[in-house]
Amino acid sequence: MREARFRDHFWSTDLTSTVGYDSIIQHLNDGRKNCKEFEDFLKERAIIEEKYGKELINLSKKKPCGQTELNTLKRSLDVFKQQIDNVGQGHIQLAQTLREEAKKMEEFREKQKLHRKKIELIMEAIHKNRNLQYKKTMEAKRLYEQRCRDKDEAEQAVHRNANLVTQKQQEKLFLKLAQTKSALEDSDRGYQQSITALEKIREEWLKEHIKACEFFETQECERISYFRNALWLHVNQLSQGCVQNDEKYEEIRKSLEMCSIEKDIDFFVNLRKTGSSAPAPVVYENYYNTQRNATPVRSPVSVPISRRAPLPTPSSGPGDPDYATIDGYSLIHH
Repeated sequence: MREARFRDHFWSTDLTSTVGYDSIIQHLNDGRKNCKEFEDFLKERAIIEEKYGKELINLSKKKPCGQTELNTLKRSLDVFKQQIDNVGQGHIQLAQTLREEAKKMEEFREKQKLHRKKIELIMEAIHKNRNLQYKKTMEAKRLYEQRCRDKDEAEQAVHRNANLVTQKQQEKLFLKLAQTKSALEDSDRGYQQSITALEKIREEWLKEHIKACEFFETQECERISYFRNALWLHVNQLSQGCVQNDEKYEEIRKSLEMCSIEKDIDFFVNLRKTGSSAPAPVVYENYYNTQRNATPVRSPVSVPISRRAPLPTPSSGPGDPDYATIDGYSLIHH
């Protein structure tokens, strides 16, 4: 439980002073400014996240990255680029979330400002009325004190001149004394009335000041709690983004685990092979040996074309071997 309370520690012995109230208001204004700064921070962070996300998406879509790879490594690269795109989308979603949180902070800040304004208007009116009455009371006191001095001087004049003046002069002195007493009574009555009015206003101000302190303290507690929770939520959102990104990166790692060097080599060989025989060695050939061993090339003899007669029917005797002869050529029977 808190021991320090606004209502117990923001007073001044000077009735017209607002130093305690002003100190609280200044602190609340600083708190509101701090909330505005965090709100602006979230908006700026949202711009950064959105820009980064869009650049990641453009990078994954437009920048070549192993586009001629084959088989399992190609599949891993496809997963890699897709997950980078997903990471970019995640940053864009985070940017939108940050803008929503900034909007909530703005609404909270404006709501507190509106509620505070009502209390401030009441306190401003009460301060003005209190100070005005205090000023009237001090004027009444000054007049009262002056009337007291006038009455004292009139009494002294009567005593000093009791045996030195004529009867007529004494009557004037007594008349003046009576007038100063009457004026004193009037000023005394006005002074007491002012004191009574001031005390009534002071009591009203005390009550309102205490109520204002309690309200401002409650509002400040709400502000600190909201601000702290907003920070906590912001950090959780960043942590969640990191976890989600790591899950996307884990998909890439899983894909890389399925990548097989042997399969990719075999796939390339089967896809692009050009032959299994290497070229024979190129041997040395002596020019003169080649010329010496060269045989003359015969000119082709033209064979006259003649029309042949029909082939004779092959014949074989019963006791001949299993073959037939045609003009001296033998045909083996199987």
